[in-house]
This record gives sequence, C-alpha cells and structure tokens, in this order.
Amino acid sequence: MFDARPADAKMPTLYIPHGGGPCFYMEWTMGPKDTWDALATWLRELDAALPATPRALLVVSAHWEADVPTVTTASHPPLLFDYYGFPPHTYELTWPAPGSPELAARVRALLSDASIPSATDDERGLDHGVFVPLKLTYPDAQIPTVQLSLRADLDPAAHLAVGRALAPLRDEGVLLVGSGMSYHNMRGLMSGSGGADSKAFDAWLSSVIEKDAATREADLVAWRRAPSALQSHPREEHLIPLMVAAGAAGDDVGAAAFRGVAMGATLSAVRFG
Repeated sequence: MFDARPADAKMPTLYIPHGGGPCFYMEWTMGPKDTWDALATWLRELDAALPATPRALLVVSAHWEADVPTVTTASHPPLLFDYYGFPPHTYELTWPAPGSPELAARVRALLSDASIPSATDDERGLDHGVFVPLKLTYPDAQIPTVQLSLRADLDPAAHLAVGRALAPLRDEGVLLVGSGMSYHNMRGLMSGSGGADSKAFDAWLSSVIEKDAATREADLVAWRRAPSALQSHPREEHLIPLMVAAGAAGDDVGAAAFRGVAMGATLSAVRFG
C-alpha cells in the first residue's frame, strides 16, 4: 500500500529513453548487436544513483494518450505488448509489479487540487514504455507502479502544469518517470540518418534543461522552434513526457543523466534534482 507521508529523501524526476520495442531482451539485428548496451547498463544502475529506493513509481509513457490524464488503478496490472514484428519470446516477458490504487487516488487528488480533470482505467496494462526499461532497473518488480497517460492534444503547457501539480509526490517517495525518446523520427532511426538532426536537437535540449524553471518552461513550450525540432519529433508524443518531468522539477536544475548513440541518433536521459 502506498504511504503518502513524507519520505526520508526527496526523489528526483526523470525523462528516460525507453529504446526500440523490446530491444534489451533480444538479439538486435537492426544494426550492431551492442546498439542498446550502454542504455541498458545505465538503466540497470539507475536505482543506485537515487537518494533512496522509491516507495512507488509513477510513469508517464509516450504510448498512452487519453482525453484527460488517466491513471491505472489495477492492483495487479497486466503487461500490454504494444509492439509489433519482434521475436515471439518478447511477447512472453514478465514484470509483475503491483499496482497502487492508493497512489492513483493521490495522483487524482493532486490534479483535482490544480483544477486538472482526470480519469481512471482499471483494465489497461502497463505498456512497453513502462515495463521494457524498468524491468532492467527493478528486475524483481517489487515496487508499486502506476501509469499516467498523456493528454491526447499533446499540449506542452498542459503537461508542464500536470507535472507542477504532481510535484508533492517527490517528497512522498514517488519517482516520477517520463518515458519517451529524445529523438523519435522512425525514418531517421531505421535508415541511420538521424545523426545531425538528433545532435542539434540534443544540444538545444541540454541547454534548456539547465536554465531556471521559468525560462526552461517557456523554452519547452516553444520546443518547435528548436534546431531540428520537427526533424527529431515529426509527432511529439515521445517528447511530451519530458514536460511532466520538468513541471514536477520545480526550481531544480536539470542535467543529462545519460547520453549515447543508438541507430545513428544521439539519445539523452534527463534528471531534475
């Protein structure tokens, strides 16, 4: 059961790249076999870099959009294998993390306090933006996990507001994770041609996250003006989880927690706090 009392340590907020489908659990054939090794190593070591093991995880994945922010409420959420064309064994992965109806209720209460409508879903499973990376970080699947959807309009200001509303969770031992990809142009990834665009966008992103909160949020709202922005994100669903993490960061300055190259593209993870 999730305990909303203050925790001993304040959690950071994170924006992580979740890789390509079930990439960490198969022999990679769309490029060098070690394409995802560096990211996998970072994910495995992530918990050790936190101030404490989280009481619970709240994950905002690029792979769930709803009319209003929606939380999973199942006590034992299934997995949603929302990827296609991968080896059969990748559809048999397990990660039986418990859900937390109590955390889901706390999320809704905080959103309500900020006049942000929300909803629940007691049937939806955790999608691959959740279980694929976090199975590496928490292989024992012992930490209660709730997933929060994006708003279907993908409005960056609205998602920053969602993050600001959820900031108190950090003091309650909840690790808020935005799961996406800092570069997500599938044509560029599959052809290996995303190097220049991803590098330019990553440089902009790295500079923005280090700014004060007000300037950071203004720049993130206007992300389309960034160098190679639309070439890096033809559709922005893999970027928008960053907005929630940044909104929840408050005055904490961001920094690149991971930077690597996969499928020819520069990919970064961001940590606030």
